[in-house]
Amino acid sequence: MELDLKQVRNTLIVRITGEVDMMVAEKLRKTIDRRLETNRISNLVINLEKVTFIDSSGLGVIIGRYKKMADLHGKMFIVGARPSVSKILVFSGINKLVSMYNNEQDIINI
Repeated sequence: MELDLKQVRNTLIVRITGEVDMMVAEKLRKTIDRRLETNRISNLVINLEKVTFIDSSGLGVIIGRYKKMADLHGKMFIVGARPSVSKILVFSGINKLVSMYNNEQDIINI
């Protein structure tokens, strides 16, 4: 897994590449949480365009960050999930908690 984190004003954009599984979930959680705790973040964008696989531990990271953003009175978005990853997000019900968009530009236009 590779991570690219970018902050634009009060929005943290997390671009993930590779597999999000038990082997990397803790690193992903800690990296995002560190940024949320040290910066004034109101919006969290999780870009899954380059994620090829996600398991339950990856879903747990997403749900945990959703709860953290809710505690901060912020918003969270998921963008670019491939069909195979999107199917897992829908089956898990995450799409009912977190708005999903095709790409980052769609969020800018809302």
